[in-house]
Amino acid sequence: MKISIKNVFKNILVFFSIFTLISASAVLFTFEQNNSFVKTDILNQQKQIIKTLKQIDKKDLELALIQYNGKSTELQYQINKLRELYEYDITGKYFLNNSNEYNNDLEKLSNLIEIFNEKAYTYYKSPNQSHDVKSDFDKAYITLEKQINSIIFKNVGYNKQKLQFMMKIAIVAFVLVTFSFLWYYSRLKKIYNDIAYLQAPSKSKKDYQISTLEADSISIRMRKKPDVKDNPNNIDPITKINNNKGLVSEYALKKNFKENNFTSVTILEVDNFSKTNRAFNQEFSQAALKKIAYTISLFEQPTDVIARTDYNQFTVILSRDSKEKAYKDMEAVREAISELKFVTQTKVPVQITVSGGFYIKPNNVVLNNAIAEAKQILAFAKSGGKNRISQKRDMEGVNI
Repeated sequence: MKISIKNVFKNILVFFSIFTLISASAVLFTFEQNNSFVKTDILNQQKQIIKTLKQIDKKDLELALIQYNGKSTELQYQINKLRELYEYDITGKYFLNNSNEYNNDLEKLSNLIEIFNEKAYTYYKSPNQSHDVKSDFDKAYITLEKQINSIIFKNVGYNKQKLQFMMKIAIVAFVLVTFSFLWYYSRLKKIYNDIAYLQAPSKSKKDYQISTLEADSISIRMRKKPDVKDNPNNIDPITKINNNKGLVSEYALKKNFKENNFTSVTILEVDNFSKTNRAFNQEFSQAALKKIAYTISLFEQPTDVIARTDYNQFTVILSRDSKEKAYKDMEAVREAISELKFVTQTKVPVQITVSGGFYIKPNNVVLNNAIAEAKQILAFAKSGGKNRISQKRDMEGVNI
């Protein structure tokens, strides 16, 4: 069943939306954990404050009362701060449902602080060391400390519950992300393969199965255009590659496949092998031309065009991402041809080589003019010997 590219990208949008929510939850959990540590710090500070209040020296009553007022005010302020921090505890409020318990604990803590403050005030205001006053003060201190410890322990329990809750979310998120990655990878790979096939279809891929609806639709429209190589009028009968007509037709189809690439036009001519200089019989000549054409085709890429355009000439149009790469490939073609083994009917070994004119075609130059330039460079290459490929820059300062 073919997949829809449109639906794939719609699903990707949904996936990233879910992934964003999960990421936001992770950030929120981190923020809540930080607030939880702040709560614990505040509660520990309260323990330290009441401990300090209990140890104030009564020798100087005025100083003792001043210290008491400052510490007691700080205790109430921190209660309000604990309430404010809980407003940001989304997990506790909406998932653990501990709002009532937490608020009741804070209310109880607030009441115990008020009682403790009253007992402390009575204790420090009284100049005499009354046993009952001291006993009430000690009891208020112990009760308040127990309540603070109780809230700290509960806070640890809440954190443990939150951690377990977030671990479950993390596991689900990991499974979801892993599955989504594999699922989208397989589909995006199919989309890429379809695009690559449509960009440069070739006979070697004729059995390729298109996976996407959109690519299949494009392929159907493309198939309505006849393949130039299926037309016998475009094929050289000896080498089975393009002739002049096939060269023009196939180039017209492929010239825009890779617009950012450099296009090179090379005319290859078999050395000492022409209509007027027939050193070999027809059977050997045709076999040699077939072998040369086949060798050139081994270097052909989907965006390239090769053709036999004269008795002993081949035109090779390459599309490469750099000029150097195009020239290097043509040199490889020349070298491969020179290494071919030929033997005449009389068992005499023969080496056949080619010379070439290599020309980088500007976008504003038509194919016929580019071929004419390449032929001029070919003439220069032949004038300097054989089995060589020349470029236009080799002709600088030379009159032909």
